[in-house]
Amino acid sequence: MPELLTHRRLDQPRAPRRIAVSYDPEFFGQISERVARFFGTGKFLFWMTVFVVSWIALNVFAVQYAWDPYPFILLNLAFSTQASYAAPLILLAQNRQDDRDRVSLEEDRARAAQTKADTDYLARELAALRLAVGEVVTRDYLRGELDRLRDELPGLESAAARRRRATDGQAD
Repeated sequence: MPELLTHRRLDQPRAPRRIAVSYDPEFFGQISERVARFFGTGKFLFWMTVFVVSWIALNVFAVQYAWDPYPFILLNLAFSTQASYAAPLILLAQNRQDDRDRVSLEEDRARAAQTKADTDYLARELAALRLAVGEVVTRDYLRGELDRLRDELPGLESAAARRRRATDGQAD
């Protein structure tokens, strides 16, 4: 008897015993998308038309095998059952597609924001380079300044010689 008490505490309620059915919602969603995709094809419409025409023909012309006479109540019941399953499956497939579209849209927005940030950065860098290039001495400007200095050089030499003589004369 003491060994029973070691396995289970009597002061706490027992966990309820439940039969749990587990399913993979992704698998169910994938199946519903396949079914919804099939419902939207010409192949489905063709085979459904063949089925309905065969059903009606057998029940109208093969009177001894008529399991569903003229008002075709059983056929209407089959259509109602198909519609009651098809509508939620199609809605589930659309919801899954909406979720994928939402994720894709968020990724596109993030990518667009990153592209805009990169473009803004490159535009600032290009503007800085244009300003820096505007301050760089060009060959034509340098050539013009050298020509001007060459023209002014004889006058500058004579002025410098006069200043030297003047300072030498004052030193004596």
